[in-house]
Amino acid sequence: MILKGSQRGGAKQMAVHLLKADENEHVEVHEVSGFSSQNVHGALQEIYAISRGTQCRQFMFSVSLNPPEDQVVPVEYFEYALDRIQEKLGLTGQPRVVVFHEKEGRRHAHCIWSRIDVEEMKAINLPHYKLKLNDVAKQLYLQYGWNLPKGFIDKQYSNPLNFTREEWQQAKRAQEDHQVVKALFKKAWEVSDSRDAFAQAIREYGFTLARGDRRGYVAVDYKGEVYSLSRWTNLKPKQLKERLGKLDKLPSVDEAKAEIAKRMTDVLKTYVEEIKQQSQQKFQPLRRAANAMRDNHRLERERLKKEQEDRWKQEEQKRIERVPRGFKGIWHRITGTYQKVRTRNERETERCITRDRDEKQALITRQLQERQTLQVKINVLKHEHREAMLNIRLDIGRYMQMQGKAPELTDTFNSNSRQKDRTGPDFGPEM
Repeated sequence: MILKGSQRGGAKQMAVHLLKADENEHVEVHEVSGFSSQNVHGALQEIYAISRGTQCRQFMFSVSLNPPEDQVVPVEYFEYALDRIQEKLGLTGQPRVVVFHEKEGRRHAHCIWSRIDVEEMKAINLPHYKLKLNDVAKQLYLQYGWNLPKGFIDKQYSNPLNFTREEWQQAKRAQEDHQVVKALFKKAWEVSDSRDAFAQAIREYGFTLARGDRRGYVAVDYKGEVYSLSRWTNLKPKQLKERLGKLDKLPSVDEAKAEIAKRMTDVLKTYVEEIKQQSQQKFQPLRRAANAMRDNHRLERERLKKEQEDRWKQEEQKRIERVPRGFKGIWHRITGTYQKVRTRNERETERCITRDRDEKQALITRQLQERQTLQVKINVLKHEHREAMLNIRLDIGRYMQMQGKAPELTDTFNSNSRQKDRTGPDFGPEM
């Protein structure tokens, strides 16, 4: 599984993120250990309070565990991975919080460790933690027989479209697909050998090359969103300068926005909104289906939890009744019968714990498989929506070059919809 870790502060913000139910279909607090508090908010506030006795600002170590998309991974795999991680990083015995998230048929986990050693009152150093996490991840792929990502085999095979959190947040604000945006910048760079060629290449997708106020070379889209080229192309400023030349020869961001505003008419803006609305209409049935499935799955899990709790109380009462009291209890201790009863109760308790855990995992596995089946339909329409928006980009680029002449816009989205017979539409890009 892919492991991503970071040292960080912000206990309150982290707790809110871990328990955010509106962005996840299911949120389960799996473990809160080593704390006085038994809830996530209280536990992370404890780490912060203890860190106040030190000079450490990044008092937590956070790791996300993401299994392969095509795998439904039992909880034991996650627990084994967590034990390997804390052993590798020297965090064994440190208080930790483990929370599971489920979304779109995928289950992943977040673990937060306290970095503060309370005996020495100092933060545990975590040198080269990214390399160590990478080693653990590679071993997990090999151990469980999963297909090893190419990036683990050789760095040159890493996905060039990987994006940082900052890039993702910017793309989310602009309601663009981050992978499509990054891919078109990469493609434009590959096919160009000069500033004019690159400017023309990105202009075909509705971007204008400009001079940023603080970020050097930027591209401005038809909505006025500014994209830093060094960030979105993964190129160093020196490489950009060699091909794009001096910054003072480019228009400023304000000048670029003013020029775009002249070329962008209300008709085209209306067309863009129409496509988005049409897409949302197609997404509605699957959105309702996914929400209904989520609610039904939550009810099933609550029902199982209640059944297991009631059964556990009955079984626990039987185990208590086996242990004699009074004079009979003393006699059983003398004869050794008490120890036999106790051993029987302990073994039975372990079997019951394993049984309940297996029942819960079986339910989660079945639900994840149901959700993945629905997600296949969702992904089909997501792909079509991305293609539609890419065609809109091309149309906008053509229009901006035609100096006000309305282009013949290609409605690929609608034509594809008419050609294919589907069982239902999909979610919008924000889903």
